[in-house]
Amino acid sequence: MKIALLGYGKMGKMIEQIAISRGHEIVAKVDESTQDFDIKTADVAIDFSIPSVAFKNISLCLENNVPVISGTTGWLNNYDKAVELCNKNNGAFIYASNFSLGVNVFFQLNEYLAKMMKNLSQYEVAIEEIHHTQKLDAPSGTAITLAEGIINNSNKEAWKLEEAASNEIPITALREPEVPGTHTISYKSEVDTIDIKHTAHNREGFALGAVVASEWIIGKTGVFSMKDVLNLG
Repeated sequence: MKIALLGYGKMGKMIEQIAISRGHEIVAKVDESTQDFDIKTADVAIDFSIPSVAFKNISLCLENNVPVISGTTGWLNNYDKAVELCNKNNGAFIYASNFSLGVNVFFQLNEYLAKMMKNLSQYEVAIEEIHHTQKLDAPSGTAITLAEGIINNSNKEAWKLEEAASNEIPITALREPEVPGTHTISYKSEVDTIDIKHTAHNREGFALGAVVASEWIIGKTGVFSMKDVLNLG
């Protein structure tokens, strides 16, 4: 499989290593300084760029019939446009706030727990996320996905960074050196606390998931998620 890397920072380089180890070929490495490249030489593109260029990258792929996997966060105000463009061009597109296989299992666990806790009004839910100091956006896309999973399965109506109203989920975003990503969901009452937590030990899990998704999407048409890739519930 021929892969174009749209974004060649730390994640792009790790994806490159894993893709090559799985027998794939990297045909383009695109960063801010790249001038000319032909996206049509790729069987699939993986976008881990920056928020300001992610939608442009995704559009380029979909307009040229190249399936695209995007893990860039912070651009989702244009997500509906990307879906529309994908459908218009009979393309193939996966966006995930986190491609880690373990995190996507965690997403499902989070939704299941939210359903169980829905009618236990004595518990208040909160989310904490910790990432490395180089992470630009806060809260993380993963934390937002977790919040949305709770909102869709509970009486909560929205999320808010730090202090939140009673119908909102408070998210605390911490930045510490050399932390790949830790997410904790807490349900706290006066008598006890229930926590579920995912801790990434390194970034390899994110990169592996992106490569697995790119392998899965070949030959398919439509807008998908990691839930489809992993056949989760």
